[in-house]
Amino acid sequence: MSSPFPGMDPYLEHPELWPVVHHRLIVAIADILSVELRPKYSVSLEVRMYETSYEQSVPIAVRQGYLEIKEVATKEVVTALEVLSPVNKRSGKGRDAYLAKREKIFFCLTNFVEIYLLRSGEAMPIDSKEISSHYRILVSRGHQRPQADLYAFNIQNEISSFPVPLRREDPEPVIDLRALLTNIYEVGGYDLKIDYSKKPVPRLSEKDETWADAFLRQQGLR
Repeated sequence: MSSPFPGMDPYLEHPELWPVVHHRLIVAIADILSVELRPKYSVSLEVRMYETSYEQSVPIAVRQGYLEIKEVATKEVVTALEVLSPVNKRSGKGRDAYLAKREKIFFCLTNFVEIYLLRSGEAMPIDSKEISSHYRILVSRGHQRPQADLYAFNIQNEISSFPVPLRREDPEPVIDLRALLTNIYEVGGYDLKIDYSKKPVPRLSEKDETWADAFLRQQGLR
């Protein structure tokens, strides 16, 4: 069974569900790109470690996967692709380290794709202050900075597909993010794990909860 939502399912953001969703999504994107980009490029699934703390100030090591697309001939990282986790969006060492990496990329020619499908926490800084949305995909091409493409959408909207930039002379593969998340939802059996009669965690705003309540009632899930 597929998610009842037309786009991003806010129930997948639950802290108990998101880590696996994140892992599955990174691997799914890597699998697609690895096939499409060979033999000129290789796709590496990299892992970084963050030390953070939760309740009672107990330090916990957080593993976070990300992708690097490298040109085989030169071994150079051409594109970095990130799917954000809560540790990147709340104050602390994890966010500081991520912002430092992000800033370093913006001052070189490496292409950068940043996907965030989490409503809670502090948004990543961008030049425009006028854009407000639940979810975003940033596509920053090294040769076009400071300009970049921003795909912004809310829970009421379908999820945007997005291109993955490479060398300027190469065509950009397009990732159908909605299709990937639909497959993750179905394979992971999330319809058996989510109780749509309850409000999602993190909570929606009053306006969005009113919309979600009416929508889920139409689907017979409340």
